[in-house]
Amino acid sequence: MAQFLSEDHFAAAREALAADQGFLGAIANVDFSAQFDVNGGPDGDIVYYLKVSGGDVETDMGPLEDADVTVTSDYATSQAISKGELNVQMAFMTGKIKVGGNVAKIMMHQNVINDYARVLSGLDIEY
Repeated sequence: MAQFLSEDHFAAAREALAADQGFLGAIANVDFSAQFDVNGGPDGDIVYYLKVSGGDVETDMGPLEDADVTVTSDYATSQAISKGELNVQMAFMTGKIKVGGNVAKIMMHQNVINDYARVLSGLDIEY
């Protein structure tokens, strides 16, 4: 079992994403990148990213230079999305997440974000 937003979490995420045919189908013709800034975690603030291009996916801890968008939330919101208790659109509409950068691009590729959240919500994670 991996700790939420740890190196082990992202290793499990990469494996799950690469094996999920629905996710791979969603990213087939997509060029999109997002950096996620999570504030107030038990060990401080956490930054991670998702980058899809040419049918390939990268996700890991750390910043992503020239990300299309930056998504900012608190730790509790990120945790609720990860558990599948809160969907991304509702979090955005209620102000629990803030989006900066190319907002039109994230709206155009919201299915990728939703599928990313869906796959990660199925991981065996310790919160």
